[in-house]
Amino acid sequence: MDIELDDAELVRKIGSGTDREAEAELFRRMAPRIRLYGLRHLRDEHAAEDLAQQVLVTTLEALRACRLREPEKLVSFVLGTCRMTVLDLRRNARRKHRLLEQFGADLQSPVLPSMPRLDYEKLTRCVQNLKERERAVIVMTFYDEQTGADLAGFLGVSEANVRVIRHRAIHQLRQCMGIAA
Repeated sequence: MDIELDDAELVRKIGSGTDREAEAELFRRMAPRIRLYGLRHLRDEHAAEDLAQQVLVTTLEALRACRLREPEKLVSFVLGTCRMTVLDLRRNARRKHRLLEQFGADLQSPVLPSMPRLDYEKLTRCVQNLKERERAVIVMTFYDEQTGADLAGFLGVSEANVRVIRHRAIHQLRQCMGIAA
């Protein structure tokens, strides 16, 4: 903006809803102040940046809706919004902390039995010990993700026969791996 506007005129221009330069000027003027407030009260750069964004959006929404009764008190409105936002953040953090203390133990997932580690070398040996047709069905089903119909066409057998071959091969693999069926 060429001419430096006072706060009241800036508020009026934003309230008209047509002057995007006035909104940019609001951000330019207020963002550093809000950030400093956030650094002082939140003691964290990221939280201060988040506070600046949140307060500027809240302020801009209020100004666009013409909810600021005394436009000349823009700075007081912005700092009051900062104060209320920081209080809300602290209140929510305390509430969250109390809830975690009260219910945190219930939220922990129950201990699941650990899954045994798969011995890939043993599995490879077991698959290699299968008959050629059984091995083809297992590999094409679980590695190539072929359907029963595809396997039946490839092997020249019925889909029911493919299911029987796969079932027997899996049973042999479980026995070889030492897994109960």
